[in-house]
Amino acid sequence: MKKAAYVILASLLLAGAFLAGSWRAHREPEAAAPAVAGAGKVLYYVDPMHPAYKSDKPGIAPDCGMALVPVYEDGSTGAADSSVSSPPGSVRVSPEKQQLVGLRVTTVERKSSTHALRVLGRVTPDETRVYKLNAGIEGYFRDVSAVATGDHVKKDQLLATFSGPAAALVLQTFILSLGGADRVSQNVAGGTVDAQAAAATAWNLQLRVQQLQNLGMSALQIEEVKRTRELPETIKILAPADGFVLARNASPGLKFERGAEWYRIVDLSRVWILADVFENDAQYLRPGVRAQVSHPNQRRTFPARVAEARPQFDAATRTLKVRLETKNSGFALRPDMFVDVELPITLPPAITIPVDAVLDSGLKKTVFVDRGEGVFEPRPVQTGRRLGDRVEIVKGLAPGERIVVAGMFLLDSESRMRQYFDQDPGRHAGTAAQAGKEQGAHSHGGRQP
Repeated sequence: MKKAAYVILASLLLAGAFLAGSWRAHREPEAAAPAVAGAGKVLYYVDPMHPAYKSDKPGIAPDCGMALVPVYEDGSTGAADSSVSSPPGSVRVSPEKQQLVGLRVTTVERKSSTHALRVLGRVTPDETRVYKLNAGIEGYFRDVSAVATGDHVKKDQLLATFSGPAAALVLQTFILSLGGADRVSQNVAGGTVDAQAAAATAWNLQLRVQQLQNLGMSALQIEEVKRTRELPETIKILAPADGFVLARNASPGLKFERGAEWYRIVDLSRVWILADVFENDAQYLRPGVRAQVSHPNQRRTFPARVAEARPQFDAATRTLKVRLETKNSGFALRPDMFVDVELPITLPPAITIPVDAVLDSGLKKTVFVDRGEGVFEPRPVQTGRRLGDRVEIVKGLAPGERIVVAGMFLLDSESRMRQYFDQDPGRHAGTAAQAGKEQGAHSHGGRQP
């Protein structure tokens, strides 16, 4: 019984001695720290982000670009070496690491550029090539051809015939005028009529021709009446030009009023393209500018040019309607089709950089500027218009500076960590150094370095 008590007492004494020794080992450095604080010898420098990295001299950590933190003899740590300065958030990347991540830089330039403006356009007929056939008198259709809406017709092709009560009187007056003109011509040749009377007769005959044209009679039929001097039973309606029938309001026996539209024919060998362009882009378009029109489903392109007409403003879309003219080979473009329009515009000198060089967080836009010696500075910028794969820089960059155009995401992540640690370098450095000491203790079986 006594022997067991001695064993227990001995065990307690050994445990107490072990705890006292451990307490003394930890307590002595802490007590000595104030004596050498600010004047102790620096043993080495550590990376605040990766404490396992040590260096015998101050500098920049090769992995994150942060300044190395000193570690003193007493185990305490200090702030980063102030002799190594760089703009806030800057990171240093070694040439080897730049090559590894594919980091590339380019020089900022201010210059004018030509940009391909891509907009949507709609095909419309050339208004100068639209022909409307209207009734000049009351009447009714006698015969109507099989030509229907959408059909292609040739010039002077017969479309229909009609009769009208008032047409006979106009035709008779025309035939009488023809006879009077013949007699005046003979008298002028014989010298019995002066030139003034001959001019009056010619003017009267021309007036009768215009009356026949107002009825809807074609030039071919007028010449036929002039040749035969006979009243035609019907008046022929002929196609005024090659084109497509847009409207047809004719059927056998149908009566019509004066002014009624019989047919509407359009020549689609040339068409207009109305392109929707915003106001800030329309100012760079000039009459005569060459453009390309393409139909997405036909895989064809048509060369076009900007017309002389000034753009018309569309209040519904808040855009300007820019008119382009193009030849319509094969009649591939039909009215109301939508097409893609590519317009080259020349912009005034400005700083433009690749879109991929700008990091857009939603709240701000940042680029990384090469400060030399592997240091890259994050800099906020203001952007303007986007031009394809490039964007205009309104504020934040100057010509001649070099910026990163590839590998920005690595720089951005390390720059964010750098800014975080720069907010309170002492606290973060101490935390990092303590983590390093603990890591070292584990690597040495629990012993302090």
